[in-house]
Amino acid sequence: MMKKVSGGYTLIELLLFMGLMSFMLVFMTDILTTILDTRRESESTSAVEQDGNYLLNRFSYDIAQASSINTPAAAGASSPTLDITINSISNVYGLSNNNVELTNNSGTDVLNGFNTTVSGLNFTHIALNTVQLVFTITSKTLRANGPEVRNYQTTIGIR
Repeated sequence: MMKKVSGGYTLIELLLFMGLMSFMLVFMTDILTTILDTRRESESTSAVEQDGNYLLNRFSYDIAQASSINTPAAAGASSPTLDITINSISNVYGLSNNNVELTNNSGTDVLNGFNTTVSGLNFTHIALNTVQLVFTITSKTLRANGPEVRNYQTTIGIR
């Protein structure tokens, strides 16, 4: 008697398998790109919000603690730098290479994170012991619909 040996897949089975695997590969690639885009959106928004909130809180705290506003000196004057005196120490805030820097006796510190850039920093001495500040934060994270950009503006007074 002859035994029939079945030793492989038919051409139809292989084509069906390849079609299903191609469909799954395209589907999984689409899901992965969606996840990565969502992650970039989240990182971008988070970096801008965190840096914006930190800078506003830092300026609010430091200006409230100041004993004098040295630059801009006169009421109505504007300047891209702010020089205030806190406990006899001069603190100077300004932009350098799209970063907000604080310079004092301890050295120079960058106040925003490495995932953002700051532009349009401007301080206006509104009235006696009151400063208005304006700045824009832009995310460095690349997203499908461009970088995250937020404008900030507030007025802070010395206690």
